[in-house]
Amino acid sequence: MKIIMLGAPGAGKGTQAKQIAAKYQIPHISTGDIFRANIKNGTELGKKAKTYMDQGALVPDELTCDLVMDRIQQDDCANGFVLDGFPRTIPQAEALDAALAKINQTMDYAIDVDVPDENIVKRMGGRRACLNCGATYHIVFNPTKVEGVCDACGSKTVLRDDDKPETVQKRLSVYHDQTQPLIDYYKKQNILKSVDGTQPMDKVFADIVTILGE
Repeated sequence: MKIIMLGAPGAGKGTQAKQIAAKYQIPHISTGDIFRANIKNGTELGKKAKTYMDQGALVPDELTCDLVMDRIQQDDCANGFVLDGFPRTIPQAEALDAALAKINQTMDYAIDVDVPDENIVKRMGGRRACLNCGATYHIVFNPTKVEGVCDACGSKTVLRDDDKPETVQKRLSVYHDQTQPLIDYYKKQNILKSVDGTQPMDKVFADIVTILGE
């Protein structure tokens, strides 16, 4: 079961990807984790990626795809995997398809967690993070016991710059520009499935399980 998770930043696709991975006992693969693992282990691909990241540049599509392909050919991916955060663009999707074709594989599902922009701006504006221990909260869905104070370590919680409305709007416009075209791309391949991401998280997950089958 080979799955790609799609959805705007803040749609909750990462949370769903982790739950899918746990239920079906397949790896949850995010490009950030792959980059970090390869850099930490000093692999050739990791060294190449690090040269771009050290300059604050984006890792080229071809190299990102090589890193993903290297990861999905490991033994723990024999029964499938969930890709989270890749592909982000049509060229990346085409590179992934071409690389999979070489090993006689194709993706099975592209699941779009669909949430309107205004919901995302509200949702992300309610996030709070502890800069000391990294714990995250939400003023509506997962509030701290004492307002503005981290439950875990007692430090102050803040609204991160990433989650401020103006930053979220910028991230959403990049998403609509670069990543949303993937919806049509996978629709044409007949593997796209959409779920209503405005529902409670457990209901979104239940809908995904219905799509994937028990």
